[in-house]
Amino acid sequence: MIKVLVVSKKRLRLLKIGLAALLFTAAALIYISRDEVRETLSPNPGQARTIHLVTGEFKSTGPDGKEIEAYRWDPGTVYVKKGENIRLSIYGVNGASHPFIIDGLNIKGEVKKGQETIVSFRADKPGIYRIICLTHPDIAHHGPMVGYLVVDE
Repeated sequence: MIKVLVVSKKRLRLLKIGLAALLFTAAALIYISRDEVRETLSPNPGQARTIHLVTGEFKSTGPDGKEIEAYRWDPGTVYVKKGENIRLSIYGVNGASHPFIIDGLNIKGEVKKGQETIVSFRADKPGIYRIICLTHPDIAHHGPMVGYLVVDE
């Protein structure tokens, strides 16, 4: 006996979106972890640690047929140690431009699609600092595109 699985167009679309999100996350993790693993295995004291981020986008269609978008930093949270020299390497994957600030650290920059932006700093003060995209600060502007930099003792 052959069983047939019937899937509605709506569920199929949701499955495709979920699969795309899963593939994007896997690709981002591979991209992010490749240098991190190498640096963890052979750290160079005194040199800046490079942490990779990418810009990402989620898209869907609401019940009214209207397209929904949201942008984010990936990974959304980065952990560093107090006193560590950090080099954030942010690659623009989705969205044309993401001017940003790191709240509380006086760091500004802009990530453009297809380009790498690098900001360097020393994590001197413990705390949680927001990485805020000025183009996407809230839901009304396809956000909030906010990441977190956690500086631990």
